[in-house]
Amino acid sequence: MTELLSSDVVRARLDFSYDGTSFHGWAAQPGLRTVQDVLETSLARVVRKADGSPAAALRVTVAGRTDAGVHARGQVAHVDLPVDAWTRLPGRSDREPGEALRVRLAGVLPPDVAMRAVTAAAPGFDARFSALERRYAYRLCDDPASRDPLRRAFVVEHRRSLDAGVLDAASATLTGLRDFAAFCKAREGATTIRDLVEFSWTRPSQGPDAGLVVATVRADAFCHSMVRGLVGAVLAVGEGRRDLAWLGDVAGHPERSQAIAVAPPHGLTLEEVVYPPDDELAARAERTRDRRAESELL
Repeated sequence: MTELLSSDVVRARLDFSYDGTSFHGWAAQPGLRTVQDVLETSLARVVRKADGSPAAALRVTVAGRTDAGVHARGQVAHVDLPVDAWTRLPGRSDREPGEALRVRLAGVLPPDVAMRAVTAAAPGFDARFSALERRYAYRLCDDPASRDPLRRAFVVEHRRSLDAGVLDAASATLTGLRDFAAFCKAREGATTIRDLVEFSWTRPSQGPDAGLVVATVRADAFCHSMVRGLVGAVLAVGEGRRDLAWLGDVAGHPERSQAIAVAPPHGLTLEEVVYPPDDELAARAERTRDRRAESELL
């Protein structure tokens, strides 16, 4: 069912992917190429008023802001469109408006962005605040025999041999609801309290990641550079240069720790954003907003 936020607005859900190599992250920045800027510019080209002129400025809200060089396979966003522009999108075709918009965007987006689906959002949907969790993967290759130059933009080549079991055990000590200030770049007025649901490591023997060392990181949300900070910290343990006592001391630091070597961005991919059932979207968004507001007042 199409959600009418007002009598003349439709909220569209965008599901898309991008290669972050040539982007300066998600958020629009003057003079820099960002995913947000490319997407909003493309929307402005294909969403039109009845007279054929561009619709008013369209602002996209994303589920998770990614840093420069970080990729996304399962990114989600929403944008509010004038209802008259939404209903005109199919033109003379028999497509649904969302599919018509997806096709039009596919014609103007650059090759490093792929719009996989556009749908009318369920009532109460907010790409950012309705999300239950975000799942990232971090990929490394520590085996010269497994190095593949065709995936060098998505896999970090690691010169030292890693023990996935040691990495996994170290990462498990960091999960749970806690303050992750030591691993994040501070943003004024923003909380660094997060619920880290999973931080695990495997060395797959089959599939596209065979031969790699892969981290899975899941949380309700992430603060700026948090995943890369977490990975960088446990890599020091996995290499045998640091121990768990050191990791515990670092984790308890009240602000970003200078002892952590932040992992390179290109090994990181946003794989999935998880949402509750449609009838719980609005309540989830409200709870998330309230919790963030309370945390930022502490």
